[in-house]
Amino acid sequence: MFTLLGVDGPYTSATPGTLGGNSRLRIYGRLDCWSANRALGKGYETIRVFFADEDTAIAAGYRPCGHCMREKYREWKAAQPQTT
Repeated sequence: MFTLLGVDGPYTSATPGTLGGNSRLRIYGRLDCWSANRALGKGYETIRVFFADEDTAIAAGYRPCGHCMREKYREWKAAQPQTT
């Protein structure tokens, strides 16, 4: 069994997640992301979460990773309100 994060919080699933995330920074990305994998050796695993799919990650309030999901990140960034 796998623990995944959904809109209403963690839940148990028979299938593993397709995306990983950082619960502190609220970022999601690919499971093979070099940036996330590098951070795993520095204690990141305590704040690591998993999602069934991208729609669930977005609905849970997470944004795309700027490293492994560059195009999705750019789209997300362009949609954010401009701050001065």
